[in-house]
This record gives sequence, C-alpha cells and structure tokens, in this order.
Amino acid sequence: MSAKNTSKSLKIKQQITAETKCSFCPGTKCCVYVTQQIDKPRTMEDFDLLMWQLAHKNIQIYKDEDGWFLLAQTPCQFLEKDGRCGIYETRPQICRDYSNDYCEFDAPPEKWFKHYFRSYEELDKYCRKRFKKWDKRFNK
Repeated sequence: MSAKNTSKSLKIKQQITAETKCSFCPGTKCCVYVTQQIDKPRTMEDFDLLMWQLAHKNIQIYKDEDGWFLLAQTPCQFLEKDGRCGIYETRPQICRDYSNDYCEFDAPPEKWFKHYFRSYEELDKYCRKRFKKWDKRFNK
C-alpha cells in the first residue's frame, strides 16, 4: 500500500457552545459598539435632532422591539487583537451581564430592527415620507 492510501486526514469538529463561541467569532462582533436608548421621536424637531446625531461619523440609529437606540460604532479600548477582553477580571458589570447564548455571532442584530438608519441620507429619506412639510421645518 502506498502512503497515500494508508494515511487518513483527521477532521476534528469542535462543538460551538456559549463557552467556546467567542473563539470562533471572526473580527469580534460584540464590544465594537455601544448603544443608548433614546426617547421615541415623534415630532419634526425630534427627527431633526436625530439628523444632527447622524451627521457625525460612526453613529447609527435603530428601532427594535425594545424602542429607539443611538448606536455608536466604536470598539472598546480594552479589546485585545485576538478578541479577548484585556480587563476581564475587572470588567464593568454590563459586560459581566452580557450573554452570548444568542448574540451577533448567531445572527446580525439588524435582522430584528424595525427601522435602521446608517446615514443622514437614509433618515432624511424616511422623514420626507413621514412629514409632508419636512423641508419647511426651518420656516417658523
């Protein structure tokens, strides 16, 4: 028999669990943004404020089943190159409470968003449909 026929490739499959999931996550999908719940925008003035926020880099706004949120795309300063936490033992409580049972690795969060504005232009388009007098909001 040739070596080709006698050697076998071993394929080892490791089961992904909550304990091992982070090591499989490419590019670290969590810990690269922060969200802050905001009041539900109702008026043109409310949406104009959101326009101002979206005029800034790395800011997005979304609405999901829990309400409206401001999302800032900014990685944690303690995120290591390998995706691990550089202050794991002294990390804040919100990090300790975070569960990866079902997280960004499993599905992109925007899948559950009812509204998702990644840019000033996207929100402007939405506001033009929602408010007939959107362009007249400055003429008081």
